[in-house]
Amino acid sequence: MDINGGLRYNGKGGGRRIAAGTADFYRRVPKDMTESTKVGVIMSLLAILIMIILFICETWAFTHTKINSNIEIDPNAEQLIRFNFNVTLYDVHCDFVSVDVWDTLGTNHQNVTKDITKWRLDDQGQKQKFHGRNTQQRAIKHQEHKETTLLDIVDSNGGELHSTDLNPDNLQEFFNEHKLTIVDYYAPWCIWCQRLSPTWETFASEVKKQQINLGVGKVDCVAQQQLCKDERVMAFPTLRWIENGKGVMPDYRGDRTVDALVEYAKRRVDSAEGDDDETGKSEEFDEEHHPGCQVAGHLMANRVPGNLHIEATSPNHEINSAMTNLTHRVNHLSFGTPHGPQGHYLNFLSFFGDFPDMYKHTNPMKGKFYPTYHFHQVFHHHLKIVSSHADYLYLQKDMVVYQILEESQLVLYDVQEIPEIKFLWDMSPMSVSLTKEGQPWYEYTTNLLAIIGGTYTTLGLINATLLRIFKPKRL
Repeated sequence: MDINGGLRYNGKGGGRRIAAGTADFYRRVPKDMTESTKVGVIMSLLAILIMIILFICETWAFTHTKINSNIEIDPNAEQLIRFNFNVTLYDVHCDFVSVDVWDTLGTNHQNVTKDITKWRLDDQGQKQKFHGRNTQQRAIKHQEHKETTLLDIVDSNGGELHSTDLNPDNLQEFFNEHKLTIVDYYAPWCIWCQRLSPTWETFASEVKKQQINLGVGKVDCVAQQQLCKDERVMAFPTLRWIENGKGVMPDYRGDRTVDALVEYAKRRVDSAEGDDDETGKSEEFDEEHHPGCQVAGHLMANRVPGNLHIEATSPNHEINSAMTNLTHRVNHLSFGTPHGPQGHYLNFLSFFGDFPDMYKHTNPMKGKFYPTYHFHQVFHHHLKIVSSHADYLYLQKDMVVYQILEESQLVLYDVQEIPEIKFLWDMSPMSVSLTKEGQPWYEYTTNLLAIIGGTYTTLGLINATLLRIFKPKRL
């Protein structure tokens, strides 16, 4: 035993124990050799506070990564791109709304109906009634006549016309004489009106022959332009039911045969006179009607410059260009496939599967209203499409977001041209590549250890310096 009270070992085993003891980096200092001071307590509390603050700052920096963007040639090799749209037209009936697609490769699809849904609107411009999905405009059946001209029809009726030509001079008198009337608003140049003319005269003759309580009239909208504008005639021919001098919607859009017209007239007369039920109204005609339509859907287009047209057209009518009002609102317009349905977990876990908000210019036209206050004008929308790729999304590495730069312009049309809404797009050859720049976990761990050790050591030195300065010197 040595003089310090320890045991001394002389063998090889004892030498190894002594060597191991000298390698101890964390030797203890006996408590009776330490001294607690007020400065030490303050420095200890300050060290804890500083370490907590630095720990929070370092953790925030670790969890908040930085997104970098680079411009490069678009690597996307897809041949088709999905175009999603939802547009509300406030003054065009769903029967007349047509969607057409055209591109520079020669693609020209008219009246596209696949994956297209239409809704009728109420008087507030809100969806009221489902009009149809993937539905094409029904072909109307026309009457075949042995007589080839209206004069032949007149001759067969004994030289008498049973339908009345209406104009501002005799219109009110005709309405006063007939409580219930049906009027054909036509244009002489319209091919459908020409085919209907002998049928209409024969129908008027049948109404008189069967003593149906109904007046049958017709209005030449070329000669009586103001009268047709006042009635808001949008297409030729328009067959409108009128009660007590006021039009009752919806207009007749059934077959243009004598039998179909006579059957329709009887049902409407019975409905108006209260013969169908005790309430005095038939449910078939007891509904509000407004000429608005919301058209929505998607289509696949070539990844080349192209455009989508929304216009008023019909295979059974000639559209009145003088009354075509294409005031509209874009509820949604985007490119690409939606990633995840509504409520999908990626919509909530943005850390795993979402793009930064600053790069989400995917639907810039949402909710924008484009009014036209005069006829023969409409807005055209020019779209520049830029694809964006994010390789750091582990769950959706192949996800592509199409950003849109949009510019809209009011375009004037000639009097004889029918206005149409156009969405013209062009694909940018460049794309935006997004990469994530963050702090690695091992660097984060090293920084935490450095904070603890550095704070402890620095404040320990300061504490020792202060003690040397302020501690009273011994004599």
